[in-house]
Amino acid sequence: MSENATTPSPASTVPLRPAEEAAEEPAGEAAEEAAGEAPEEPAGEEAAEVGCGVTAGSPATAIAEVRVALFSALMQERSSVAELVTSLRAELNRYSPGGKLPSSRALVERFRVSPVTVSRAIAQLAAEGLVTTRPGSGAFRADPRAALPAPGDTSWQEVSLSGDGGPEVVPRTVDASGVLVTLTAPPPGVIEFNGGYLHASLQPERALSAALARAGRRPGAWSRPPTDGLPELRSWFAREIGPAVSAADILITAGGQGALATALRALAPPGAPVLVESPTYPGMLAAARATGLRPVPVPMDADGVRPELLADAFRATGARVFVTQPLFHNPTGATLVPARRPEILAIARAAGAFVVEDDFARRLVHDDSGPLPAPLAADDPDGTVVHVCSLTKVTSPSLRVGALAARGPVLERLRAIQVVDSFFVPRPLQEAALELVGSPSWGRHLAAVATELRHRRTALATALGSELPELALPHLPAGGGSLWLRLPGGGAGDGPDEPALVSAALRASVAIAPGRPFFCAEPPAGHVRLSFAGVSGAAEIAEGVRRLRTAFDGLLGG
Repeated sequence: MSENATTPSPASTVPLRPAEEAAEEPAGEAAEEAAGEAPEEPAGEEAAEVGCGVTAGSPATAIAEVRVALFSALMQERSSVAELVTSLRAELNRYSPGGKLPSSRALVERFRVSPVTVSRAIAQLAAEGLVTTRPGSGAFRADPRAALPAPGDTSWQEVSLSGDGGPEVVPRTVDASGVLVTLTAPPPGVIEFNGGYLHASLQPERALSAALARAGRRPGAWSRPPTDGLPELRSWFAREIGPAVSAADILITAGGQGALATALRALAPPGAPVLVESPTYPGMLAAARATGLRPVPVPMDADGVRPELLADAFRATGARVFVTQPLFHNPTGATLVPARRPEILAIARAAGAFVVEDDFARRLVHDDSGPLPAPLAADDPDGTVVHVCSLTKVTSPSLRVGALAARGPVLERLRAIQVVDSFFVPRPLQEAALELVGSPSWGRHLAAVATELRHRRTALATALGSELPELALPHLPAGGGSLWLRLPGGGAGDGPDEPALVSAALRASVAIAPGRPFFCAEPPAGHVRLSFAGVSGAAEIAEGVRRLRTAFDGLLGG
């Protein structure tokens, strides 16, 4: 089930067995895990050494025989999964869409395989989008995917991609300071209002551990993957983006940051301007400058980027790239309103430009949000949009798996740059991602995060309104993990300036993110960003705001 139109739901295209319940596996899974953890079968000189150094009936011989037996059992199990998947795939046409498949017990008895084999086969079919499962109800044939629309006209890309940008007038600047603000761990005892990832209590650690363990036992898990990514994972991302996107349009990337950097290098030559929302994500600004691009700000309001100013910026600069976060924008939390979406794409098309859509926060929706708009890429037959998304933000900083979606000649350029930079994303990580999103625990995790983020957002907004009303909150977001606050007086003499407040807060043992790195030109006022996703809960939020109040009063001499 796609998240494009609704908030996350526990009922989604997932396999039968919850990932976080891996510790409570049936005996068949325990046996498989034991086989997976057994030492590998010796080969070559080591095998000869075993054969020559022990005698029949000795303990060493018995251990070697057990190893061989376990290894053989594991190989047989892997083969059985593939065979069962093939058999079930061939039989799916017997069922109408939504029709219930036989129970796991019936499949075990019919095909004479273990419950583990059945569970993993269903997971494979779920990853392919052929079945859906509902915990406690069973597996069902998925609705057939709508036929892909006819390809649009992407010939305009040849003109856009052929510009050389002229001489390099913008020096390459490699400056990670704006990114390190949210990546550097503060000293012990400091409350992290500057974090960019979910707190450990919100991360699906058990599900991730179980998924990684199962992934390591998948056939060929440690072999070289396709450079574009595993076909099943590409298909999953395509379904999440929208029915007009196919697996052929997808490249698997090492997280969202790597995907953004690849897109910027592919779409614009050194020295070229790139239009960005103002304010915007510092990591994108850093990547653009490191590529030798010149970020040009386009102001926003509560409804997203302003179309008339975007058109002016294209005319004034001749830019061929615009980077946007249309859903739960970082840092403001704004969402591009429906009326502006087609206008933004029309302006870009008229300029012969690409729109890089950074859809980083779709899975960070709060449970009081209304239906979510589809990604811009979902309705873009002519290849204007290059779509970026990732699993990292809603899972763990270390699950660096994301995707690029594009159509037309630009896809080959994106592919070439990624191969040159990194070859491919490690296969075990891709396999683990498939195991995670193909589990019923995935839907439960998304629902739990949606509820908890709403609670923490409300707690932070309430505490700030009570304890620090001087900090203006122009927008209460329905997604994402932070609040964007404006300092009193714009930080211009009649209130604390931004650097002073950030430093005073750290002395009071609370870390906050300064607003300056979010602007590529002079900011209109002083701002700070406070994260509620990276703290442990309401109690820590209340204490953090109390410390921030102390720091604020200290600057004012109160």
